[in-house]
Amino acid sequence: MEPLPYLGVGVGLRREHFASLPATARPLDWVEVTPETFVGVGGRARQALLACRARWPIVPHGVSLDVGGPDPLDDAYLDGLRRLCDEVDAPFFSDHLSFCRLGGVYLHDLLPLPMNEGAVAHVAPRIRAAAARVGRPFLLENPTYYEVMPGSTLDEAAFLARVVEAADCGLLLDLNNVHVNALNHGYDPVAFLDALPLERVGQVHLAGHDVRPGVVLDTHRGPVPDPVWRLYERLLARTGPVTTLIEWDTAVPPDPGPLLDEADRARALLATTVTRRAARPGAP
Repeated sequence: MEPLPYLGVGVGLRREHFASLPATARPLDWVEVTPETFVGVGGRARQALLACRARWPIVPHGVSLDVGGPDPLDDAYLDGLRRLCDEVDAPFFSDHLSFCRLGGVYLHDLLPLPMNEGAVAHVAPRIRAAAARVGRPFLLENPTYYEVMPGSTLDEAAFLARVVEAADCGLLLDLNNVHVNALNHGYDPVAFLDALPLERVGQVHLAGHDVRPGVVLDTHRGPVPDPVWRLYERLLARTGPVTTLIEWDTAVPPDPGPLLDEADRARALLATTVTRRAARPGAP
């Protein structure tokens, strides 16, 4: 896997902030966009995209690539994604380890795969093909899931590691998803991190969730909770600074200020990581 650029801390461009985010005077290093919101779309969405592109790097993060599905990869979707990546000169793009299409119909959900060697053999060449078609490095995100699919023979960390290594792609490590899955499925999130090829982590997602009776839901609602921040600090101690995104997709505040406050907190932790690593004996 080729080295990826370090971008700092970003936030997602959401409809609520099409006018306000491009005009902010607050510190911001990059912006993530959902291709499904911007490909082939004009008007306010395109104006906001171009305004952000004039100020910051843009990284597309999709929900429709369908790397795990049984259907062939969607040529029209990949063509649109490539045009978007070319237009914004994206340093990389990303999507999820899941499937979302069946019989040519998009299911509007990110559904889990059976975690086994057969799924690894199915997904890895599809990732390679998508990256080649788009012409950019690819990062694969670990999704949340609420049931273990029949036929699973690998645990989640082993499955994720096998896929990114077989596909020779990067890892978009969503630490909220790690925390949510750990609570729902009863595993140790720190041991999960320790089992991953952390040298492949090219980006981190930080987000919130909802705790309901008997289940924790990955809602991307509200500020990043303390357990996720602690996982982030644990990860940075292992990896050093890594490109980081604040995700806030539910009950989005009308002003981007709360998202940028969370970005400031992440940026401070990244700066602390740099200072601590520089203070280690023998550090360059």
